[in-house]
Amino acid sequence: MEGKSTCQIKSICVFCGTNPRTNAKFVEVANNLGRVLAKRKIHSVYGGRSLGLIGCVPIAAHVGGSQVLGIIPTTLAEGNFPRKTIGEELRVPTMQDRIWKMLDNSDAFIALPNGIGTLEENFQIASWAQLNIHHKSLGLLNVDGFFNKVLSFLDQVGEENFIPHSAQQIFISASTTKEMIDKLEDFVNEPDPVVAQIDRSKGCNSKKRKLDLSLRL
Repeated sequence: MEGKSTCQIKSICVFCGTNPRTNAKFVEVANNLGRVLAKRKIHSVYGGRSLGLIGCVPIAAHVGGSQVLGIIPTTLAEGNFPRKTIGEELRVPTMQDRIWKMLDNSDAFIALPNGIGTLEENFQIASWAQLNIHHKSLGLLNVDGFFNKVLSFLDQVGEENFIPHSAQQIFISASTTKEMIDKLEDFVNEPDPVVAQIDRSKGCNSKKRKLDLSLRL
């Protein structure tokens, strides 16, 4: 899948923080992202529940007419949280199952300001892209420079030759929602030539793929 992969994105998974005490600017950007997804008829996928920023996007998207899917581990779904999942809820056994279902149900990913858990999801999706497991784009919506230090870290890692240039290009940065979605649709996949030679299709059902991946990483 080398070269330009311009296509109409039908569903986007949004990663973002759950803390309700967050910057008002971040809240407005999250609400706007949900409205834009609905306007562009893009389905919204997220991690379930509706606390903090993680609730802003699906609520705005749902109100605007977008289909919304919340994917959540059963233990979290049954916890004593004050707000429920917006739209359709898909319960899965584990956090690892959740990220796989997010990958299966999304054409691209957008990260809003977030904490440790969401950063883990960002890097996991990027790592799988680097390993040529998928060819989907990952965007960092860089509100007020929130991700500047993450991008600087990636530059440093690249300068020290820990990741190739192609891996650095997996992270797409934009400061506005429109620019972000346009960049995701124009994403250019540049798989590492060595990793691209690996054939992952042999005898690969869903369960085996997950087990093999966990052992590799």
